Amino acid sequence: MIRLKKEKDLEGLRTSGQILTRILIAVKESAIAGANLLELENLAREMLKEEGATAAFLNYKPEGAAAPYPAALCLSLNDQIVHGMPRNRELKDGDILKIDFGVVYKGYVTDAALTVGIGKVSAAAKKLMTVTEESLKEGLSAARNGGSLGDIGYAIESCVEKNGLSVVQGLTGHGTGFKLHEDPTVYNYGRRGEGMRLQPGLVLAIEPMVSIGSPQIKQAKDDSYYTADGSLSAHFEKTIAITKSGAEILTSF
Repeated sequence: MIRLKKEKDLEGLRTSGQILTRILIAVKESAIAGANLLELENLAREMLKEEGATAAFLNYKPEGAAAPYPAALCLSLNDQIVHGMPRNRELKDGDILKIDFGVVYKGYVTDAALTVGIGKVSAAAKKLMTVTEESLKEGLSAARNGGSLGDIGYAIESCVEKNGLSVVQGLTGHGTGFKLHEDPTVYNYGRRGEGMRLQPGLVLAIEPMVSIGSPQIKQAKDDSYYTADGSLSAHFEKTIAITKSGAEILTSF
């Protein structure tokens, strides 16, 4: 069921998104060679407490998962696409780290992700991150009142494929706002003009996930996802609200 948000809801979501952005940027800036993933997790938890907010991911059990998620952050390295758990592992020069984070503030949920290169990364990794972020921008530009979900997917897919990369299959964006995952599903591929019409009050988490190689994925025992062929992957995500005049970005990093 689609749950449209009213102006009072958008006010709460703006605050939630501002909190998320502050913490996400702080975690990104701390993600350097030698930093431990557990240190990043602790930083996020400390900042959430200071902000009077909670982690949307902590103890969340998505459909099909074996157990509730035990952390505030999803930290996924290299060929790991999403849902990587923080662990006792130091970041190394050349790693690429996906930082995925959700915030709940007074019942309002926002969700965002970015990918950061650690130290000196390969030219291929730089291209991957640049194209994935650009595909998100293209998807956001296509998200407008009266448009369709297919417009968003088409914009993302076209950007990725013209650069010789692959949209990861089987992982999608989603509605959000009152819950972490709401209807509708937001695919990272599609056809212009197809799918649900976008209207004011719709809040979406748009999140292209892209690989250098195969679009196929595999699920690990801990419920994280990897590229099937072990190729590098990147992930960028923002939460937006559809308004009469366009898309309002609620997580501006």
